[in-house]
Amino acid sequence: MPKRIFFMIVTEQMIEITKTTNSRLTELDFDNLRFGREFSDHMFEMDYTDGKWQTPRIVPFANLSLNPAVSVIHYGQSIFEGMKANKNKDGEVYLFRPEKNVARFNVSAERMCMPEVDEDLLKQAIVELVKLDENWIPERDGSSLYIRPFMFATDEYIGIQPSSTYKLLIFTCPVNAYYAGAVRVKIEEKYTRSVEGGTGYAKAAGNYAAALYPAKLAQEEGYHQLIWTDAKEHKWIEESGTMNVIFRTGNDIISPKPSDTILDGVTRESVLQLASDWGYNVEHRRFSVDELRQLLEANKIDEAFGAGTAATIAPISTIGYSDHDFDLTEFGSWDFGPKVLAHIENLKRGLCDDPHNWRFRVC
Repeated sequence: MPKRIFFMIVTEQMIEITKTTNSRLTELDFDNLRFGREFSDHMFEMDYTDGKWQTPRIVPFANLSLNPAVSVIHYGQSIFEGMKANKNKDGEVYLFRPEKNVARFNVSAERMCMPEVDEDLLKQAIVELVKLDENWIPERDGSSLYIRPFMFATDEYIGIQPSSTYKLLIFTCPVNAYYAGAVRVKIEEKYTRSVEGGTGYAKAAGNYAAALYPAKLAQEEGYHQLIWTDAKEHKWIEESGTMNVIFRTGNDIISPKPSDTILDGVTRESVLQLASDWGYNVEHRRFSVDELRQLLEANKIDEAFGAGTAATIAPISTIGYSDHDFDLTEFGSWDFGPKVLAHIENLKRGLCDDPHNWRFRVC
């Protein structure tokens, strides 16, 4: 039997909460966390049927039972988001700019012909889930509770059309850093992640499926990730596999501007705002492969890194292009990257001022 059931009134709806009677927390080894492998005790669940969202609920984490004909398996109608919760040494729990992820979730939903979700409800669902499983939040530096909201089509029908039913779920998992150290990346000259008019700006599952094969080829060559280029000419830098990409040359911070082929990253936007606050010249613009190559050849790329929720800041040690590797300096000698990483981590834990009100305290 469930431990108890109670209700939280939110935006004229109620979140029904059923607590687990068998917590798995004692089985968790916080010293040896595997990213995306250990899952917290509870998950949020809500179904869309008959043209409206049904009762939202938090239940014990469990497997799903699906019909073999369920639409998402055959036609890929699925979206997701990634967020993190952090805890400081005083036990205070914070989310980082959750309203941005919630809003982007609905942008993705619209692009994938899926129903939008009340943003206040979705944010409160995340808050209640994190509160319930706050003991799963690691307290060591660089660790956090990863939050994965996602939605997928559930029509039991073999036919190419938008589903009429959907399931929205949120689960959490304690994680260490996504990358253990600096990453080696290769500029992709053949394969394509996204095209103009496509779904590149949405957090659609299919975007990542399409990237698996070229990423695998790059990994076989000794790289961790790709830097994607435009689909038409492979002339313009877009983003890296799991993150936006940012470069520093002197006092200039350059990042390809989000478009319908480039995800509008929350971490990217935050990094560039901080750079502007600190007096750097920030350039959101098209950035060509040829310009990057020329700067690399002249040793004028002082820093290069990925920015994303999972990675936060992932320093790039090597950029491969046309069978040549350009090696950058060590991360520890950089001016901007280590500073912005430390600042964002302190922001997430409530350890520094927050002039932009990015931090959300989970009461």
